[in-house]
Amino acid sequence: MTDRKQLANAIRVLSMDAVQKANSGHPGAPMGMADIAEVLWRGFLSHNPTNPKWANRDRFILSNGHGSMLIYSLLHLSGYDLSIEDLKQFRQLHSKTPGHPEYGYAPGVETTTGPLGQGITNAVGMAIAEKTLAGQFNREDHDIVDHYTYTFLGDGCLMEGISHEACSLAGTLGLGKLIAFYDDNNISIDGHVDGWFSDDTAQRFEAYGWQVIRNVDGHDAEQIKVAIENAQQEKSRPTLIICKTIIGYGSPNKSNSHDCHGAPLGDAEIQATREFLNWEHAPFEIPANVYAQWDAKAKGEVAEKEWNAKFAAYEAAYPELAKEFKRRVNGDLPENWAKDSQAFIEQLQANPASIASRKASQNAIEAYAHILPEFLGGSADLASSNLTLWSGSKPIRATENVDGNYINYGVREFGMSAMMNGIALHGGFIPYGATFLMFMEYAHNAVRMAALMKQRSLFVYTHDSIGLGEDGPTHQPVEQTTALRLIPNLDTWRPCDQVESAVAWKCAVERKDGPSALIFTRQNLTQMDRDTQQLADVSRGGYVLKDCEGTPELILIATGSEVELAVKAAEQLTAEGKKVRVVSMPCTNIFDRQDDAYRESVLPSSVTKRVAIEAGIADFWYKYVGFGGRIVGMNSFGESAPAGELFKLFGFTVDNVVAKAKEIL
Repeated sequence: MTDRKQLANAIRVLSMDAVQKANSGHPGAPMGMADIAEVLWRGFLSHNPTNPKWANRDRFILSNGHGSMLIYSLLHLSGYDLSIEDLKQFRQLHSKTPGHPEYGYAPGVETTTGPLGQGITNAVGMAIAEKTLAGQFNREDHDIVDHYTYTFLGDGCLMEGISHEACSLAGTLGLGKLIAFYDDNNISIDGHVDGWFSDDTAQRFEAYGWQVIRNVDGHDAEQIKVAIENAQQEKSRPTLIICKTIIGYGSPNKSNSHDCHGAPLGDAEIQATREFLNWEHAPFEIPANVYAQWDAKAKGEVAEKEWNAKFAAYEAAYPELAKEFKRRVNGDLPENWAKDSQAFIEQLQANPASIASRKASQNAIEAYAHILPEFLGGSADLASSNLTLWSGSKPIRATENVDGNYINYGVREFGMSAMMNGIALHGGFIPYGATFLMFMEYAHNAVRMAALMKQRSLFVYTHDSIGLGEDGPTHQPVEQTTALRLIPNLDTWRPCDQVESAVAWKCAVERKDGPSALIFTRQNLTQMDRDTQQLADVSRGGYVLKDCEGTPELILIATGSEVELAVKAAEQLTAEGKKVRVVSMPCTNIFDRQDDAYRESVLPSSVTKRVAIEAGIADFWYKYVGFGGRIVGMNSFGESAPAGELFKLFGFTVDNVVAKAKEIL
């Protein structure tokens, strides 16, 4: 039996060798946390390397994602489909082992980490999902959802403000199956952290309502083991295990220093480390007996088979619940979804209503939530303004409504968004969460991460423009819609009425390969007339809403509340003998993905006289109108005044649109 210190040393040498070969990376954290990882992964983590997507596996999140060779070493040693050649390709183009753990590259990587603080926040979302899914599906003597969420994090994660947001809510919600390991090594990139990070972390987490296990020697396997056992015994609170470690443990000359945080050790120091660790093997060489003790495939297959037997008993006792569980975990939509959602949209078109699109959004949630029990909604303390509650909303609490479907996130926009990503990654839910569009700025990086990971997170943003009115420029989004549209793989919707709003929700729900941002107004919007073809074309992101006989000489393009303005301007120009087309473009991202023929049919290249109208930053629209076109948009921040006065002040009037059109006609 190999000494477990040597089992941990396998992580250390793989990490330092891969970083050295790549000539870049972060060896310090993997070497410092190797002993903690060995105890957790070999003694406690329930997972199956031959089926990384097993529904009831424990989730492991490396929040300090710069230490990515730690998780790559663990996956390789445990028996996942990650070869020694993959480790040798660390940080190289198209490898499974990029510089930070990227979701979808290596099997067993549960989320993309690197932006510090978001990993622990994803973990909180996963723990919420586990607890809520258990509340919805478990029955007496049938605990089919029963797993832990473990996360490693460092000083940097705890300095980031998002960790405060997420960990505060985790304590309030009593997430007893969330266990975090704090790598308390007192080092960050700039050196010893005493001069800029002197928090009493233990007291901070106790104030959040966590169980805190202090002063664990992160290099003593027995102390780590006892700490994990104590954490698992605590059912009503998440646990923070504070592990004192030495960064770069094993390096005689660079450990306990920022020198090993983010740079290769160098050939001489690597040789010295091998001698210090009594590791006599060549780079990337792991002895067979070490592999044998790390290999988790047999143990994992037993664990999954035992769970499969439990699920079979559950299925026999509750066949409909079991069928629904499998559907939701697979991410499939209900059989009646397409038919019922389309019927709702057609009903709206047949029964016009002039309402704010935020209210239209709530109506869509009401209609769709009855079909979609996987909806897990929420708002960052603005539910009554975002209108995200519906008649069946059950707010989740620590000991009440554990089978609920709504999260009061509090004023935590960034935390909410990253927790939603964790919920989506966990599976079984489609999360939506809302705030004012202006405050997506706080959450921008989490939205970007949803797009990067291709997760079905639905970001709801209301109060979408200067139409917000009296709250003034601090609350009036100007450049935010454009910023969202520019995030790759994010579909950003700004619908013009209740019908486009319902279509936006439908498309967002149906999209499996990425997130959507749904942007809604505070002010009422007039419903547009549409025929059957136009109604079908809304889902294509842009379509001809009003047209003329023959080829138009002018095209007006608009979104949201400005579509009505475009229609009225077109009516005036038509009365003056002009041939005008109005294009509603609720989702430019989807329109841009249409084939050339469709895009040409909507925006003929022969028609160069174009005016775009949107109460957002003007520059975005040059891609559609060209530099010879005109844009009625914003080039400054807003002001504090009633919405009607602001629209006049900034030129969102029929007269101004007509004047801009006549400049180029």
